[in-house]
Amino acid sequence: MIQMVVDEAEKSCVVLVPSPFQGHITPMLQLASTLHAKGFSIVINHSELNPPDSSKHPEFTFLPLKDGLSNSDSSLLNLLNIIPAMNMNCRVPFQDYLVQMMDKSELYGQISCIIYDHLMYFTTEVADHLKLPTILLRSSSCAYMQATCAFLQFQAENFTPLPESKLLHPVPKVPALRFKDLPFVLTSEIPEPLLQLLEKVANIGSSVAIIGNTTENLENRALLWLQQHYQVPIFTIGPLHKMASSLQTSLAEEDASCISWLDTQATNSVLYVSLGSIVVMDKKEFIETAWGLFNSNQPFLWVVRPSSTDGSTSIEHDLPNGYLEAVGDRGRIVKWAPQKEVLAHPAVGGFWSHCGWNSTLESIVEGVPMICRLCFGDQNVNARYITHVWKVGLEISHDDLTRCVIESTIRKLMVEEEGKELRQRVLEMKQQLQMSFQDGGSSHNSLNSLIEFMESLIKI
Repeated sequence: MIQMVVDEAEKSCVVLVPSPFQGHITPMLQLASTLHAKGFSIVINHSELNPPDSSKHPEFTFLPLKDGLSNSDSSLLNLLNIIPAMNMNCRVPFQDYLVQMMDKSELYGQISCIIYDHLMYFTTEVADHLKLPTILLRSSSCAYMQATCAFLQFQAENFTPLPESKLLHPVPKVPALRFKDLPFVLTSEIPEPLLQLLEKVANIGSSVAIIGNTTENLENRALLWLQQHYQVPIFTIGPLHKMASSLQTSLAEEDASCISWLDTQATNSVLYVSLGSIVVMDKKEFIETAWGLFNSNQPFLWVVRPSSTDGSTSIEHDLPNGYLEAVGDRGRIVKWAPQKEVLAHPAVGGFWSHCGWNSTLESIVEGVPMICRLCFGDQNVNARYITHVWKVGLEISHDDLTRCVIESTIRKLMVEEEGKELRQRVLEMKQQLQMSFQDGGSSHNSLNSLIEFMESLIKI
């Protein structure tokens, strides 16, 4: 049964469909909060897998889609199984919810449009059937969208497999990237199920617009390319976490005690280390990371999830004997951190990141340079931009994850001259980003244009 607050019924309603992963749920909830502040009532149709905490968002209506996936393994290795199953299982319950809302529009409000995450591609099929407009929210960068389209074009033209000798060559029409920076390996045949999935998530179907969690000045070239490719309006309204700054979106419990520890540290002295919500390290990398952090002699705040390493039982079990005692108060290890608050803290002077798009934006907008330990997907593209286009970070390749390389990279970022230059550049980028979401800035203006566009979609 759909339940909504009565006085919300007079408002235009927006239905949002997030995918069930932290990096995707976060920008969707931020967008929901931003649209709600502009006068729309919000209905969120979400998977039973990794459901958002509705108690944190009493102003929204949450409707779970029965998909039979609530106990599924949502690890990186299982995504290729989860995403198609989710799209197949969610279709009917989603259509049933929409039909109820349309039949009782006087109670629930007139549906303006459906905004969906690109992994929830079933949405456009249902919306087309019910003659409702859809808008795509891309939780990744415009550069990654462009790279995915380029990758699929190479596949269609039988350009792959690519010789190893060409991996460092620039990608035609995407000169910021090399072939090795594209989202998937080009030197071998890509599995057909993965190729089919990529084609589905890159196809916007009949969607009437795209919302990007980015800014015009940050990704201007990629944005222009996408506008020509998709031929629909693209509204860049990022960084969304600044548009909805007080929103709680974390699926895991945050350990806020680390903030009081940061309060005791010197300005720009702490390296914050977090590889996101999905990345898993092997035991060797974990141990090398631990000793690299220790040997750098820099204060560090390290996020180690219970599932951060293969076969992990506890942080204490995975760390070398006596490690925590040797580190003492110079380091702090937590299971999950309030990342936006951490990056905004004056003590934090660097961010060792997996380079997911949310983390990238959050770091740049706080003027924090980065160490890039990329793992999969959009992280390759983001890391290339961070290190070679914007030049606000350093990269540690997977082949160089030794304690000596880790130690020297940390010191280079945190105390040496190269790190000072990176910090100066990222502070300049911070100023540009802050201007974008302030009154009269590009993201502020783009949001107003989006609201006008959505209002024009409401059927009279």
